[in-house]
Amino acid sequence: MDARLQRRIQRYGWDLAASDYEPLWKAQLAEAQKAVLRAASPARGERVLDLACGTGLVALQAARAVGPHGRVLGIDLSARMIAAARAHALEQAVPNAEFSRMDAEKLDLPARTFDVALCALGFMYLPDPERALLEMRRVLRPGGRIALAVWGERERCGWSGVFPIAAAEVASDVCPLFFQLGQGSALAELCGRLQFDTIHHSRIQATLSYADAATACDAALVGGPVALAWSRFSEEVRDRVRARYLQSIEPWKCGAGYRVPAEFVVVSGVVPQPGGLRIAAGGFSV
Repeated sequence: MDARLQRRIQRYGWDLAASDYEPLWKAQLAEAQKAVLRAASPARGERVLDLACGTGLVALQAARAVGPHGRVLGIDLSARMIAAARAHALEQAVPNAEFSRMDAEKLDLPARTFDVALCALGFMYLPDPERALLEMRRVLRPGGRIALAVWGERERCGWSGVFPIAAAEVASDVCPLFFQLGQGSALAELCGRLQFDTIHHSRIQATLSYADAATACDAALVGGPVALAWSRFSEEVRDRVRARYLQSIEPWKCGAGYRVPAEFVVVSGVVPQPGGLRIAAGGFSV
């Protein structure tokens, strides 16, 4: 898919999903988001950058961790996600969190100005995740830390059937690279190639719980990565897509609801100090 088209799809798709995102996904993604924050360990007084920040779920937690003398900047392509994040920061009285619409692959930020850079479940949507990682490395100070989370192996994510089901209706591949970085040690290897140190790589097994079929479908189709395609489907196509998706998650039906397996990959690393030795950790060599 053309990179410009992919960015446009993500921008307007997440604009459409913004109001439904937290009700449908906040609880489901909490474990992965907590793992990213643990891996990054933002400390009092530090400056933190949160890429693909969405409605600010991770950024606001980071802002509390760094305290009043620290700062957090959350960026996202979606204007509506940024508007929601700003509203949450105001409602929750978190004045040290700021939000701006910005492309993660082209950060309009000076070099060496952040201590920590995060991206919790956003890298799967980028046309060029390597370029985004290079940008993260550029804006981090020596010794600065990254922490990233992506979805894991496709076969371990029971909801993954939504992509070919939606793609069949639009005659294109929806989110073609979605599971690529979750395969094996792909994300950790990418961090190693870009000269990050002390790379830790882990997998988290999780369960996505839905009270009923309508909630399961809304999470996959309305509040998630295929929202733009869904918005353009006729009612006839929507009925067909819902039926096919429910059939794909039927193995995990539990009474009226669903308990769908999922996997997350969390990777962290450090920008090397000038003249320092490169170090590998977490069972992964660079």
